[in-house]
Amino acid sequence: MDFISVKEYANAHGIAERTARNYCVQGKIPGAQLIGKTWSVPADAPLPQRKNARSRISPLLKALREQKESKIRGGIYHRIQIDLTYSSNHIEGSRLSKEQTRYIFETNTIGITDEAVRIDDIIETTNHFRCIDFIIDHAGEPLSESMVKQIHLILKSGTSDASRPWFAVGEYKRLPNEVGGIETVAPKKVASAMRSLLKAYKSKKSISFEDILDFHQRFELIHPFQDGNGRVGRLIMFKECLAHEIVPFIITDELKMFYYRGLQEWTHIPEFLTDTCLAAQDHFKRVLDYFKIKY
Repeated sequence: MDFISVKEYANAHGIAERTARNYCVQGKIPGAQLIGKTWSVPADAPLPQRKNARSRISPLLKALREQKESKIRGGIYHRIQIDLTYSSNHIEGSRLSKEQTRYIFETNTIGITDEAVRIDDIIETTNHFRCIDFIIDHAGEPLSESMVKQIHLILKSGTSDASRPWFAVGEYKRLPNEVGGIETVAPKKVASAMRSLLKAYKSKKSISFEDILDFHQRFELIHPFQDGNGRVGRLIMFKECLAHEIVPFIITDELKMFYYRGLQEWTHIPEFLTDTCLAAQDHFKRVLDYFKIKY
């Protein structure tokens, strides 16, 4: 288990160092250790829930947790695993079909195919299933740097990227990158940019649909990881919708170009991205209606 300082933990979660230290003293951070006069905190320790934090969960999140635990086939959990994984990976260039994605999820095998299949596509597909499980389990926890990094770590572990010394799996990028021909935040400034983004997001008294889209656009503009930013960002959006009882949505291949345009035009014409995501949300509502899940 890796440990970090109280200051590093506070920065990662966007809280005051004194607050983090008080959490340690009060025993609210499992695994925190006092060594001499200094506290060491597990790097993956979640932020303690405040007493006034909402304990109520949406019917959708309740169903997802129940079906995940009981391994029910053919329900909403099963549907989301396949649809979200296929759509998000396909946008990023995966050549696996939806049926192949379904086969991998249902049988944990790849089946027989006449075409060559990239190993990374298979690994990232199974990893994405695990990412969805992670956001279901941690939907109620506040979004933090450590959580964002954990999602990336799960997504990219075991891929060919993970074997490259310059590719930091589960850590911020080390080399400059761009998205759609647009420059992104320089590697040395990513940590501070992410902390500022998370601090501003968590300072809001309530989170709206538009707030989640705004966070996503800013996250993608930072582009904190060497690769996998789009999938991590869309997983975060799904997680935050679950956390705040907002109907989530899945960006399909048919919406991809509208989605990309919406991200590029967000600061000038936010309606492009909003309307695209609302259209995706309407489709997801029809899925919820089919499974008789209230929203």
